[in-house]
Amino acid sequence: MGSKKTNTFYLLIIVGTVFSLVSCQQTSQQNVEDALARVGNEYLTVDQAVDDIPDAVISEDSVEALTQYRDNWIRQQLLLQEAQRLGLEQKPAIQQKIEQAREEILRQALKDYVLASNESDLQITDEKARTYYQANKEQFVLEEDFVKFRHMRTSTIKKARNARQDLLDGVPWPEVARTYAINPSTVISESDQYWPISMAAQDIDIMNRYLKVIGQNEISPIQRVNGIYHFVQLIETRSEGDHPNLEWLIEQIKDWMTLNNRQRNFSSFVKNLYLKAQSNNEVETFNVLPTKPNQNSTRDDTLENNSTNE
Repeated sequence: MGSKKTNTFYLLIIVGTVFSLVSCQQTSQQNVEDALARVGNEYLTVDQAVDDIPDAVISEDSVEALTQYRDNWIRQQLLLQEAQRLGLEQKPAIQQKIEQAREEILRQALKDYVLASNESDLQITDEKARTYYQANKEQFVLEEDFVKFRHMRTSTIKKARNARQDLLDGVPWPEVARTYAINPSTVISESDQYWPISMAAQDIDIMNRYLKVIGQNEISPIQRVNGIYHFVQLIETRSEGDHPNLEWLIEQIKDWMTLNNRQRNFSSFVKNLYLKAQSNNEVETFNVLPTKPNQNSTRDDTLENNSTNE
């Protein structure tokens, strides 16, 4: 859909036509020309809604997205204003929770600020991830079989039979997929990946079972499921206990190493902050905790139990 700001004008036209909510009215408090809704003295504008709704949601159906956002905003505002009318925010317990939430938001904001300031130093390159993988390769093993396979889906039995025969005759898979498959780009893309056997063609149980028993390059029988004709061809198997290809893991390794760097970076920041506060005499502890009694003392140690003949 493009930039949110660029499309605000068009969204205003759509919303104005569908909702009939933009009245361009002027009140004693404010003049809202692009209002989606009002609750009491609070207004929701198109700009506010568009800024808050994810681009993907807006792009899919802008009218539906704005409708749902508007209705939810109204409900939330009604709840908020009712809580204010009842004076709930003045109660000590609520005040305490509000203060705790404010402090937590500030702490998180500080953490985000510190990490953003060092973001370039925290990122992990492909080379660093490869080095880590090679140094710790023994830790990376497959917990189940992984398979690479082709899953053909066609709309008719004739297409399925022709596709199967073409593969047996050596016709390249991409050509077969583009000729017969219901969604060629999807089946071609899926066939380039390795899948855990538990997830391979898991939406069609019979195909998953075929993959567990057929041999390499073997093609399964054709099966009709929910009006669609399916067959699978096993291309390669990586056995449980083998080392996975680095390409399967490199992004996960980079994400894990980046997260680890961020955690260590912020822990170091907190430690330095504490040491600085200590050196400035801004931190002090007080010995007010009760002393634990001597658990080893017995009645034999007391005066009344140490009787003598004197």
